[in-house]
Amino acid sequence: MNFALILFLLCLATGVLWAIDKWVFRKRRAPGAPEPVWVEYGASFFPVILAVFFLRSFLVEPYKIPSGSMIPTLLIGDFILVNKFTYGIRLPVINKKVVEINTPQRGDVMVFRYPVDPSLDYIKRVVGLPGDKIAYINKKLTVNGQPVPIQADGEFLDKDKLFYTPRFTEKLGNVEHSILIDKDASGFIAQSHPFQYQDKCHYNAEGVVCEVPPGHYFMMGDNRDNSADSRFWGFVPDENIVGKAFFIWFNFSDLKRIGSFK
Repeated sequence: MNFALILFLLCLATGVLWAIDKWVFRKRRAPGAPEPVWVEYGASFFPVILAVFFLRSFLVEPYKIPSGSMIPTLLIGDFILVNKFTYGIRLPVINKKVVEINTPQRGDVMVFRYPVDPSLDYIKRVVGLPGDKIAYINKKLTVNGQPVPIQADGEFLDKDKLFYTPRFTEKLGNVEHSILIDKDASGFIAQSHPFQYQDKCHYNAEGVVCEVPPGHYFMMGDNRDNSADSRFWGFVPDENIVGKAFFIWFNFSDLKRIGSFK
């Protein structure tokens, strides 16, 4: 469901009703006369819908984490806020960038439209920038030939599955964050969908090596052995970017999660 399109159409419809009432019918109504139903339940909602549309399109958008691919950084059920303007101002619905502000950096947690099915929003961490050479071999990540520093950091307990997974601290660019690597899980990686620039990736039994094409990004989940990401379905083009995730504003199961991510 394209909620942005639905919100735009509602804004347009109620805006037309509001304008017709303001410039035509309101002047004809007798002082104190009740508003007709189409004004009360149509035109009167225009300012509210317009404000929501502007806020969601250009400032921040709420998003709920649906899967465990970003554990331990983000948990299933986290409600987060996504900054819509940090990577540039984009026209709503068509998602066309009109003002350049910043570009994604390694380590950013980014929401984007899934290249395989753009009607779906995905959230992963930016690992590779345009021009980077990314290798994930035997569960070890390198960027442009340089191993990404990681350090053991205990274990993470999945409270639903009652399962412990080794946790590590990883540093991508200037960002330190936690990741999970299950050394007992299969390290085999295979392309799961045909994708543009698939000739830029080379697979074998040990992992995958990719060269990130211009205008694209290589994304990975922090839950490395339980994430369908660029290793499997390819690169994220700039036009698919939605925004940068920066804040957990609610979690029904754990109120302590509020504000724990930035």
